[in-house]
Amino acid sequence: MRLPSHELDARAARLKLLLFDVDGVLTDGTVTLGEDGAESKRFSIRDGAALIWARRDGLKVGWISGRVSGATARRAAELGITTAVQGAADKRAALAEILEAHGVTAAETAFMGDDLIDLPVLAQVGLSASPADAADEVRTRAHWVSTRPGGRGAVREFIEMVLKARGRWTGLVQGYDRS
Repeated sequence: MRLPSHELDARAARLKLLLFDVDGVLTDGTVTLGEDGAESKRFSIRDGAALIWARRDGLKVGWISGRVSGATARRAAELGITTAVQGAADKRAALAEILEAHGVTAAETAFMGDDLIDLPVLAQVGLSASPADAADEVRTRAHWVSTRPGGRGAVREFIEMVLKARGRWTGLVQGYDRS
């Protein structure tokens, strides 16, 4: 269900809210459990930077995760992500609550997911995306598929595409390029 670039650009221009799954999208899907029960995950710094850029551009950003994790809560806090729903067995219900809380429509929302639990949300939003290593059933239904795997730049690549479609990327780069 991939969309042509002109349709991707049109949908990206309408966005007000970007939502992301966590495990397999913001991380590589690996959870490390220490003998003491401590959990750790790997988040990409580059993905984090892109999330901050999206917020600075006026987009609302949030996460919907099927798991509850202290590492996820900590990373959300570090990035200033205040919409971070965890333990969402029904991600469609979580989406409905988030849309109502933020006063946006599904058509004004993008979601990036990687596994079967994400399919109901991907089917509802205006712009759906997946990492390169998402489940086949997710990649074939997503409007846009990253060339990067989850936790390894997929979120960054997606946000860059959105900001370019909105005409914001060049200005962002120029803000850093002081040569």
